[in-house]
Amino acid sequence: MFDLAPPKFERKIVQPDLLSEYLIKVKRPLVFTNGCFDIIHRGHVSYLAQARTLGSSLCVALNTDDSVKRLGKGDERPINPLNHRMAVVAALASVDVVTWFDEDTPLNLIEYIKPDILVKGGDWAIKNIVGAKETLQRGGRVFSIPFLYDTSTSALIDKVRNC
Repeated sequence: MFDLAPPKFERKIVQPDLLSEYLIKVKRPLVFTNGCFDIIHRGHVSYLAQARTLGSSLCVALNTDDSVKRLGKGDERPINPLNHRMAVVAALASVDVVTWFDEDTPLNLIEYIKPDILVKGGDWAIKNIVGAKETLQRGGRVFSIPFLYDTSTSALIDKVRNC
């Protein structure tokens, strides 16, 4: 028999306004990162696994669909709606909690969560990472993780379109 209840990994998805209750239960230091994570590829999963090694728990915040559209990634983006993107990210073993933000940047969420460690991918200089200044002022650490693999969602979409 199949269990018709939602998969356990979906319990990792937490509304932003309920995060404080959830984060009391996670181990510190808490690592935070954010992104669209539209079509998950090897670069994403490697990056998230590396980010997780920097602390005891990893919180990933995803841009809402409207927020992705405002980033200028293309009229058809995101390909996958927020609830699908969150479920895929939550299913990864390296991820402890998934949430979202609708603003153009996650600064308000970072200030609310107050992560011990803030992380972005290697295409971000630390000085340009949203929330870096605030995290460092609190005594936290900020990392820009170099890419292990030359992958991108936009390149993957272009490849599929040209097939």
